[in-house]
Amino acid sequence: MTTATLRETAEKQFATELAALAKADDKPRPAKWKLSPWAVVTYLMGGKLKDGTAITPKYVGNQRLMEIAVATLATDRGLLLMGVPGTAKSWVSEHIAAAISGDSTLMVQGTAGTPEEAIRYGWNYAMLLAKGPTRDAVVAGPVMRGMSEGKLVRVEELTRIPSDVQDTLITILSEKTLPIPELNEEIRAVRGFNIIATANDRDKGVNELSSALKRRFNTVVLPVPETMDEEVEIVHRRVVQLGKSLEIPAAAPALEEIRRVVTIFRELRDGKTTDGKSKLKQPSGSLSAAETISVITSGMALASHFGDGTLKASDIASGMIGAIVKDPVQDRVVMQEYLEGVVKEREGWKDLYRACKEVL
Repeated sequence: MTTATLRETAEKQFATELAALAKADDKPRPAKWKLSPWAVVTYLMGGKLKDGTAITPKYVGNQRLMEIAVATLATDRGLLLMGVPGTAKSWVSEHIAAAISGDSTLMVQGTAGTPEEAIRYGWNYAMLLAKGPTRDAVVAGPVMRGMSEGKLVRVEELTRIPSDVQDTLITILSEKTLPIPELNEEIRAVRGFNIIATANDRDKGVNELSSALKRRFNTVVLPVPETMDEEVEIVHRRVVQLGKSLEIPAAAPALEEIRRVVTIFRELRDGKTTDGKSKLKQPSGSLSAAETISVITSGMALASHFGDGTLKASDIASGMIGAIVKDPVQDRVVMQEYLEGVVKEREGWKDLYRACKEVL
């Protein structure tokens, strides 16, 4: 009996596309890379191969940014993906690792409590007490494994990691070596190893990167979607994928319903209406595309299990209010003013106005 996992890794979910690209790829590949840089970018941006295989876009945006990111990883420089929350940093990081190394699971998740051992290595303490410090007692972490196997390692939310732990990466990035002083040994990186880190400077609890660490990364800033249509496309594509993977029986949401949520989030994020005629107070949250995806997906689940399967204003209202009202005092005032001044007056939005008023 096989158990379906809640979320497959990128290399498994898109195995057919990766195999087709590998077969069609006749361009030079760096050491240990599964695909050439050209094929990696094609995998990220989408396209059609000569045999007719369609490659779905994983990133909707400026192709040049992806080319710079992939070219960086073909050198000895680490890659730092910067951007506000919701700009697909982790998504891009995972897919790059899947395309280059065929393994996106070598990951260090940055938190305020991430210890130095998470980046370097740990110990099997039972063996350590029994036999003392030996190579068998060393517990290899993702970075050590990536160095030994010549694979990419992902470090998520680098700025959430305490500064002294962040600087553990300096020797790894500059010397491509990981010392094990207890054994008087070191691990030297195999060709193909590199690090992709993600970071943002908008969340509370951010730890600034030291200048020494910044110098060892090439930084690519991922912007928020430039246009309304681009953001709607990103949200719609991801919502459809999530709906299938989670087996939500509701019909795929109409583009116009997604457009309404995207419009609200963009207007509150920018502090003005789309026509530029009215200035708006801004809430404390980031209101990114990722939050829009969450609102629509939750709405689909509501419509599926407690409605007729068609996404309506009542299905998205509670999720939308929850995403906007992070501060129960300040953000509630912002939302109330927006509802009365914008949503109530907008033609065809009465159902959304009433649904939001019931929740707020």
